[in-house]
Amino acid sequence: MTSLTVENYVKAIYQLTGDEVEQSASTGAVAAALRVSPSSVTSMLKTLHESGLAEHRPYEGVRLTDQGTRLALRVVRRHRLIELFLVQTLSLTWDEVHEEAEHMEHAVSDLLVDRIDEFLGRPELDPHGDPIPRSDGSIANQKQTPLSQCTVGSCVILQRVLDQTPEFLRFLTEGKLEIGACLTITRHEQTAGTITVTCHERETTLSHEAATALMTQESGSPAPSQCPTGAADAD
Repeated sequence: MTSLTVENYVKAIYQLTGDEVEQSASTGAVAAALRVSPSSVTSMLKTLHESGLAEHRPYEGVRLTDQGTRLALRVVRRHRLIELFLVQTLSLTWDEVHEEAEHMEHAVSDLLVDRIDEFLGRPELDPHGDPIPRSDGSIANQKQTPLSQCTVGSCVILQRVLDQTPEFLRFLTEGKLEIGACLTITRHEQTAGTITVTCHERETTLSHEAATALMTQESGSPAPSQCPTGAADAD
């Protein structure tokens, strides 16, 4: 039985390092993710190290052990399934579900999570396009490209949003930039550091940083109304 704090730490470290097992997360990055002081992180990382959940080397950062990764995936699975459940059954919006799931992920059992998974049809993605770990800990591979790296004139499908702050999600909703939306890159202003896309005949300009948080896949053969043509030249 692990504590809420331990679960929050292993989840944060997993999200900072992703699937890069050799990559370490710095103490400062963990502190920022959890909004706690670096000294609190240092103390907790020692506990995780002694528990066999993480390997922590001073000045080198921390990375999860296999045991720590398994625990992190369980927590992530709970969180993402709860988010999807709240969207599909209670009609919460994608900018509302994160905080609710944060509270609920520590209270539900794995049995209940498995039942939610079955009820939802064993989905692979949460409302933000994040992959949902399966009950065995496996996770679907995703080959995606940041919108910031897409070329002018290309048509792509929005697959995942990495910046899940409520303000940014509401901004995307206003531009109809939702998961599954077809986007045409109409302008890439290198000097200004902005990218303009068209979706449902609505034009939205994003900063390079914001575009980097939007993961995409190339569109197949969309209808012209989905991905309008007539892109402007890049400067």
